[in-house]
Amino acid sequence: MGSLKALVKKAKKGDGEAFVSLVKQYEDVLYRTASRLLDNDEDVADVMQESIISAYEKLHTLKSDEYFNTWICKILINKCNSLLNKNKNYSTVDVYLLPIQSKDDFQNIELEDALNSLNKDYKLAFILYYIVGLNIREMSKFLKEPEGTIKSRLSRGKSILRNNYYKSEGVIGYEK
Repeated sequence: MGSLKALVKKAKKGDGEAFVSLVKQYEDVLYRTASRLLDNDEDVADVMQESIISAYEKLHTLKSDEYFNTWICKILINKCNSLLNKNKNYSTVDVYLLPIQSKDDFQNIELEDALNSLNKDYKLAFILYYIVGLNIREMSKFLKEPEGTIKSRLSRGKSILRNNYYKSEGVIGYEK
């Protein structure tokens, strides 16, 4: 975490290489997040580019250096939502949202359909928790929602998937 803070401080002072290093650390997370929310690769690339440029231009507004990851992900998600609202598209969640080792293509298609059946709030909670890797407290601050609401969305989303799609298959880490 110390090196992250040091890179953020250097980047805030105008060190472009430090900013590039920061972005490279989170590039995969940003890509996976954008690809879960947007339908095509061109939109993902555009949104990532816009988010990185916006983050560079607004880096001075980052209050706590240790939250760079959360901050840049929020910029990305806002850019994705703007594009979705502009195009009136619906977001989709890719099959690889959860770590599932399935060799059956039918199961992958079924899982994708199941995740896409969740409402926007539940899907976003799944993406932030399983893809971005935020914990409940970070998600609460990020979404400006109480921690109980976040826990509820994750729990209800799992319950919906479990009850409607995966009865007693143990797909989503359900512990009895």
